[in-house]
Amino acid sequence: MRIVIAGGHGQIALRLERLLAARGYEVAGVIRDSRQNEDLRAVGAEPVVLDLESASVEQVAEVLRGADAVVFAAGAGPGSGTERKDTVDRGAAVLFADAAERAGVRRYLVVSSMGADAERAGDEVFDAYLRAKGAADADVRSRAGLDWTVLRPGSLTNDAGTGLVSLGVSTGRGPVPRDDVAAVLAELLETPSTAGLTLELISGSVPVTVAVKDVAGN
Repeated sequence: MRIVIAGGHGQIALRLERLLAARGYEVAGVIRDSRQNEDLRAVGAEPVVLDLESASVEQVAEVLRGADAVVFAAGAGPGSGTERKDTVDRGAAVLFADAAERAGVRRYLVVSSMGADAERAGDEVFDAYLRAKGAADADVRSRAGLDWTVLRPGSLTNDAGTGLVSLGVSTGRGPVPRDDVAAVLAELLETPSTAGLTLELISGSVPVTVAVKDVAGN
């Protein structure tokens, strides 16, 4: 199975790439900066240099052709302003979805955020971020041509993963290690019956594999 990940040098993406490569998947990470190539190779992923803020749908589709699934894990990142929240967190997610449909890739996972809401009020950068994520989620969920799953983690930490989570339509707020977010994404990729679900994720008491099977109804 070939998986292509947008935002391939992100903290969650690097963890996910390592997990998938260890499971024998062919993994490609889309990045903007070729100086990050070796970091991706070190975790077992193929670097693909492409700027999702300026690329055309066809350029992205060419990268996605032949993939079995795609993961949108890109983000403007801390320190970016409201404009880039829109061009990356919303615009690039929509572009990636357009390209997936054009390339014939149905399985589409989105790394969103708890509280994402296209109608979010407020003038702070974080408000703009949650609006952008909410608008991207709504766009992806409207597409009949994609077997989408939206994952909305709580507050991200760099603590070591425990492998124990709370995963569901509504979990309440809480922290979650990036390790465990990556582990859940890997399980979601291997569980096609989670398509059509928007899921919240925080640390909890249920093993990752069990939590994903529970939400999938298996």
